[in-house]
Amino acid sequence: MKYSQIKKFARRLRNNPTPSEALLWKYLKEDRLYNRRFLRQHPIIYESIYQEHFFYIPDFYCASCKLIVELDGRIHDYQADRDRHRDEILHHYGLTVVRIKNEELHDIEKVLEKIKKHANITPPSYL
Repeated sequence: MKYSQIKKFARRLRNNPTPSEALLWKYLKEDRLYNRRFLRQHPIIYESIYQEHFFYIPDFYCASCKLIVELDGRIHDYQADRDRHRDEILHHYGLTVVRIKNEELHDIEKVLEKIKKHANITPPSYL
């Protein structure tokens, strides 16, 4: 896919978040998690051949933490092999993938702790 098409696709995903994405985004946007900048539906190109790009669009991405946060709804119960392959490719590029089931969002504090742990985020000393 060409880069301009990837950008359009990502924008469409950002403009139509799932309820789970919208909920978690309230806690991650505007650098709310200890000043770490998370992006939502940001394309990560893992291979390019001429003008053709191969990419993944994770739910949330923090470049400074090299962390991807994926929210898994029921569809992921049926595509575990595909998800595992995707995670292996991203891990090869030095990224950590944290998978959170939508049901886990009922305890948002626990989810945020899980993200902080995988991102090696510690609270600033003044907190």
